[in-house]
Amino acid sequence: MDVLMLSRLQFAAATIFHFLFVPLTLGLSVLIAIMETVYVKTGDEEYRRMARFWGKIFIINFAVGVVTGITLEFQFGTNWSRYSRYVGDLFGSLLAIEATLAFFLESTFLAVWAFGWRRLSPRLHALCIWLVALASNLSALWILIANAWMQHPVGYVLRNGRAELQDFLAVVTQPFAFQIFLHTIFGAYILTGFFVMGVSAYHLLRRQHTVFFSKSFRLALSLALVFSLGELVQGHIHAGEVAKIQPAKLAAMESLWETRAEAPETLFLIPDEKNQRNLVEFGRLPGVLSLLAYHSTKATVKGLKDFPPEDRPPVTVTFVAFRLMVALGLLFALLTLVGWFKRNKLESSPGYLKVMLYAMPLPYVALQAGWIVTEVGRQPWIVYGLMKTAAAVSPIAASQVAISLAAFIAVYGLLGGVAFYLIMQQVRRGPEPATVAAVRGEG
Repeated sequence: MDVLMLSRLQFAAATIFHFLFVPLTLGLSVLIAIMETVYVKTGDEEYRRMARFWGKIFIINFAVGVVTGITLEFQFGTNWSRYSRYVGDLFGSLLAIEATLAFFLESTFLAVWAFGWRRLSPRLHALCIWLVALASNLSALWILIANAWMQHPVGYVLRNGRAELQDFLAVVTQPFAFQIFLHTIFGAYILTGFFVMGVSAYHLLRRQHTVFFSKSFRLALSLALVFSLGELVQGHIHAGEVAKIQPAKLAAMESLWETRAEAPETLFLIPDEKNQRNLVEFGRLPGVLSLLAYHSTKATVKGLKDFPPEDRPPVTVTFVAFRLMVALGLLFALLTLVGWFKRNKLESSPGYLKVMLYAMPLPYVALQAGWIVTEVGRQPWIVYGLMKTAAAVSPIAASQVAISLAAFIAVYGLLGGVAFYLIMQQVRRGPEPATVAAVRGEG
């Protein structure tokens, strides 16, 4: 493999591993903040114990996410130096704001929260975790604004062979950035809800700490239900934005080869990328794709054959990832709706609890599939319509990237193993007994 493919594999490996930890950080910070707020409002010590238990898992997850995120950003200088040189004036400023404004706020108040159980009043302690949650989500916003610019570049001018910042307000307020942000955040909250429900189901099936984990389950269920239903609506809106600014990605998502008015939505098909056709098509719904993409059954949807072959994204990977993401999104909505009717009889619903336990990994799969659609679907562009990925790679030897890729996999594998072990230890241990927590004065 050449330096381009190896660099892409290394960045993909680092990104996929990093994003195993980011969504839980985003959602769990909010859920813990809600738990502490309920404690402050009601004085119910159970919610303080909940905040402390889930907070330990949050800290482990956060620590690994930080380590993997730092190494990810270094790759823009090591593996993608031509990209950094070309758009560094604009892209670098967004990452700098994220680090100085959001990340330091998040890490500072997380430290205050972690060590302030006996030193701060309940109100101040709850305020700290709300600031952590705000900063975490603000950090995601700035990173996703940077990603949205790569997907839909605005507010720049080409000068001296570089893309330079011209209109900062246009960059940070473009609607596509907020679509990506909402789609990602909703997914993160769904993942958090399923994670907490899965852990809670583990203990409820063993009839351990039943009051504690019943409350945790119901709180997480409410979060997951709201955002599972919201994601279906927001995902539709987001797909409409993709249709307008990245029509080649839409065509790949649907494996649509011919440009058509009243384009159909096909329920089942098998792409044949080599021969620019679909091997099997089953369940055509005439006009539905036009309606979903452009809000009119008469609208014309551009097919892949209307794009030069060198400008088309990989079709099969994009198509499969998109269908998987949508199918799982529908499943999450169904599971949370069923859970809503079982929320007051969880202990007598072992079948549902087992399903939710085994469903824990599925939101991780859905989020990774979503990022595959986002990143693979915009190829061959690193900055859509402006700079191709092949032009962005560093002028280094393939052997250098191969060595660093192997090192990344080894180190990340070790980090992942340690993180998984520590989280599993915390999960199996469960919360501290109320009597022990009361003696320590830590809730």
